[in-house]
Amino acid sequence: MVVLTTLYFDCASGAAGDMILGALIDAGVALDDVRAALGSLAIAPDTVWTQRVTRAGISATKFCVRGEDPPPGGDHRHPHHQADHGSPDSEPTRAGQGRADSGRSGERAAGAGLASATAASHAHNDSHRTLAGIYTLIDGSALSATGRSRARQLFERLAEAEAAIHGTTLDRVHLHEVGSLDSIIDIVGTVFAMEALDVDRVVASPMNVGGGTVRCEHGTYPVPAPATLRLLNGAPVYGGRPAVELVTPTGALLITGYASEFGPLPAMRPRRIGYGAGSRDFADTANVVRAVIGDTDASASAHVVVVIEAEIDDMNPQIFGVLMDRLLADGALDVFYTAIQMKKNRPGTLLTVVAPPELRARLTAIVFRESTTIGLRFREMQRECLDRETVVIDTPLGPVRFKVARRDGAIMNASPEFDDCVRLAAEHGRPVKDVQALASKVFLER
Repeated sequence: MVVLTTLYFDCASGAAGDMILGALIDAGVALDDVRAALGSLAIAPDTVWTQRVTRAGISATKFCVRGEDPPPGGDHRHPHHQADHGSPDSEPTRAGQGRADSGRSGERAAGAGLASATAASHAHNDSHRTLAGIYTLIDGSALSATGRSRARQLFERLAEAEAAIHGTTLDRVHLHEVGSLDSIIDIVGTVFAMEALDVDRVVASPMNVGGGTVRCEHGTYPVPAPATLRLLNGAPVYGGRPAVELVTPTGALLITGYASEFGPLPAMRPRRIGYGAGSRDFADTANVVRAVIGDTDASASAHVVVVIEAEIDDMNPQIFGVLMDRLLADGALDVFYTAIQMKKNRPGTLLTVVAPPELRARLTAIVFRESTTIGLRFREMQRECLDRETVVIDTPLGPVRFKVARRDGAIMNASPEFDDCVRLAAEHGRPVKDVQALASKVFLER
């Protein structure tokens, strides 16, 4: 068995840069090492610190930056702008640049990247940093050469998103809220923490972006706002509770920049668990990012699939065959039917479709179009498969294809192709079972 160290980010409450870094520190990365890696970004020891807080009863680490977070022992309420959901302390920001409620109030949030109306109140924030200026700050950190290169790549991707939103070029784009010192510290600190953990594989859950709208100087944008959504392109996201903005640009950048896979918690043996807290404490939702570090079996071929199900009790049985054929033709990995008992003691059929997650919408449309169901459910889950190949074996009756399944190179199963056995049985006037037995004997003795 080949063991990989896997890091899983659970983003059920969204993600922000300070939450991610807080989770990694909570999982074992030393704060003093983070301070040292920041170099000239953290001139004094008290520039950054951590606090132990609770979020909906969960104990978590809050990563803090001077000027953006209250000092230890101070007022921990979230004082600044939040997503527009009728909250009394909402205030407008510039075009598309909202503030996320999940992480630190000064990052800020989502958006399209023009300066916050309140950004000038933070003395250490430069609301007009260019990409070149941020590169200079990164070069002043104590990251390794590899780490500095990774941080530059992250900010370049962020700048590309901003430039695309505003129709400008990389050399002219200005990074405003996400170019503030606290955001740079979050990104540089996370790059160092990921190097320190030295994990082999990073997986993340689908991200809860929250809901509602972000009120901006030039209008109101739905959550997630433009730049955040662009950074999330290709990653699985969903809207949920609480109805506020939960994913910040920095959070979107870091999760999508490091995660190579998305899905449920993979099969692993957890060794370390960390919780990184956001600024807000929601009543019924733990406002945290959870980092789970553990060992996974690299030899296991685990894949995320979506399982679609529907119960049907009022359809012509002849249609089930057509439905199965069309689902398989459009990419379903498996389709099967199970006899069930439904309401009013009616016999019914449970339709189960197993498919790649990216085909869910297409296959759902086929189920609704071709069957009589008016509702279905789906869930993502993992499956593990053996390595498979087809080999041809020469038998006294003719060639037979074998489906061979291996794990770590060892043969686990070998089965003759039934159609080949039927063909040879017909050609030689032999029972199919005899041809199967002969082919299996030849395979084992070869």
